[in-house]
This record gives sequence, structure tokens and C-alpha cells, in this order.
Amino acid sequence: MKNRSMAIVVRNGEILVEKTLFQGRYFYTIPGGGIEAGETPEEAAIRELREECGLNGKIKKPLNILHRKEGYVEYVFEVEVSEEQIAVTGSDPEDSPEEQTLVEVCWMKLRDMNEKDRAFLWSYGLMDVEGFFDEVISWGDAISYPN
Repeated sequence: MKNRSMAIVVRNGEILVEKTLFQGRYFYTIPGGGIEAGETPEEAAIRELREECGLNGKIKKPLNILHRKEGYVEYVFEVEVSEEQIAVTGSDPEDSPEEQTLVEVCWMKLRDMNEKDRAFLWSYGLMDVEGFFDEVISWGDAISYPN
């Protein structure tokens, strides 16, 4: 599997997420995909954001580099987009037209996501995006893990 690049985009306290269908289950993740030959991880993150969400962005800062057990690397960047741009559901060129896993793109507040989807975002580096550490601290110490 080839290395991948991902984009975390936050606007007005909401995170740009993609609803995807994977192994028969829906979950929310961030835009991203495979890095093409001759492409930098930064270029791939911007291209994937445009293909999947119809947005033109600019790298704000690197957030994380994840070394996956399958032998590939994922690069994660915080990306900014201008306020006037509207996210639209694009397509994932890595999927065939009849097997698209990308269902929709939308903006969500962290508190509106389930814990499974939040866990993915934490692994990508969301805690290092301005405002999210403070939000998590504000939740208090209650245990909310499913029984």
C-alpha cells in the first residue's frame, strides 16, 4: 500500500469530516488518500481535499506522522480554507465508480461525534489544533466508555 496524506480542516469550531462506508459500517474521517509518484505529502493533502471536498486549501502546519502496521506512512496536516468556500461531496479516485466509499462531507462539532469517530481524529493529531485541548479539558473526568 502506498503512503497517504490527510487534511484536518477546522472552521468556526467545526471539523470538516467525510462520512464513509468501510467494511459495512459508517464512520467519519478526514479527507485524504494516497500520495502519487513525484508528489510531496503536502501536495497530496491539498489535492485530496480538492478531489473529495471541492475545497482549495493551504497547509497551516504538520500535525502527525503515523507509521501503520501494514507498512505505509500517513502524513497529517492542518489545512486552512477560506470562509467563502463551500464543501461539496466529491469522489475518491481510489475507489471504482460503483464502489465509492465516500458518502458525504460535512462540518461537525466534536461534541456531536461518537467516541469511535473522535478516537480516529485524536490519532490524526486533532489535539494539536488550536482550541481542541481546551474543549477536551472542559468535558471533566466522567468515564463515558461504552459498557
